Amino acid sequence: MHRYPLTSAPPGMAPDRHHPNVPPPSRRRRLCWSSAAAVLLLCVLAAAGTPPNPPPRHTAARYPVRVSAYVANSGSATVSTYDTRLDRRVADVQVGHGPTGVGAAPDGEVVYVANSRSNTVSFINTASRLVMATVRVGRRPFAAMPSRDGRRVLVANFGSDTVSVINVRARHVIANVPVGPLPHSITTIPDGRGYVTDNGGGEVTVLDPGAHAIREIPVGDFPSGISSSPSGHRVFVSNTGSGTVSVIDPHGDRVIATLPAGRAPLGNAVSPDGRRLYVADSARDCLLIIDIPSRHIVGHVHVGVQPQGVAVTPDGRRVWVTNEQSDTVSVIDPFARRLRFTLPTGHEPEGIAITPR
Repeated sequence: MHRYPLTSAPPGMAPDRHHPNVPPPSRRRRLCWSSAAAVLLLCVLAAAGTPPNPPPRHTAARYPVRVSAYVANSGSATVSTYDTRLDRRVADVQVGHGPTGVGAAPDGEVVYVANSRSNTVSFINTASRLVMATVRVGRRPFAAMPSRDGRRVLVANFGSDTVSVINVRARHVIANVPVGPLPHSITTIPDGRGYVTDNGGGEVTVLDPGAHAIREIPVGDFPSGISSSPSGHRVFVSNTGSGTVSVIDPHGDRVIATLPAGRAPLGNAVSPDGRRLYVADSARDCLLIIDIPSRHIVGHVHVGVQPQGVAVTPDGRRVWVTNEQSDTVSVIDPFARRLRFTLPTGHEPEGIAITPR
């Protein structure tokens, strides 16, 4: 996510007597007529709107080799894995009890799963699709999100009002940071900061690159899902109780806009170009498509019952939505604004992540 040089005169022509390197008069006249004809042809083509040379062909960007979707099935203690190119389920991975949130490492090699009823985070190797480590965290972890550099995983512990910080290489918790009541979901931005929705406090807690809580940002009622643009210039918070999305500017850590988002927005995700926001409206069983520059809803697509998590493929051509009460995941074409596939999951699917490659 291309002219050929003019060639010299053919050999074998007799040179002019007085100027050995100049063609004879008859040949000079032919060259003049040829040049004039060429100029006339270019003028005619330009007037007709046809370029003298065909435009270069731009080949489509090559799709990543392995892009998979991982769906946490909170009711069946499994994570369902899908090939996003073929739109099919390829495996189920056994994890802890009550898996909810899922986060993919920046290099796509590992997926992190918060197991809310086991108080653990599972590390899934994406090549083998096997659990390679299990790390104990706080009570009722709901989300597990890696930092943009991939060195740490931030875990929102819904039951202990903390965020556990996991060192990825050592695979153990290096800090438990107090945040607001009922931390729900987390997003991270390139400068190392993290943003945590405090579902019970109507705020977002900001963590600095050292994982210290540095401020709280008031948002709407019962903030839940949260995402950020690839550049990190904007953070989007779903306010489930207000039917809105709060837009945060990380430069000043303040809300700069409030967008309409249906009746009960939950998960959300930003398109790779940063121009669209996709929001699951759990009350109306649809995916909302919001144009970020204009701040308006530009479309919606009906999905399954009680949609929860939202994820976008790296090329931006598909949006995946988990449907908790339908035991399905919906695959949507956001440009045609239509449902392409409905695929089976485990029981009560919630969080979803798509690997970046």
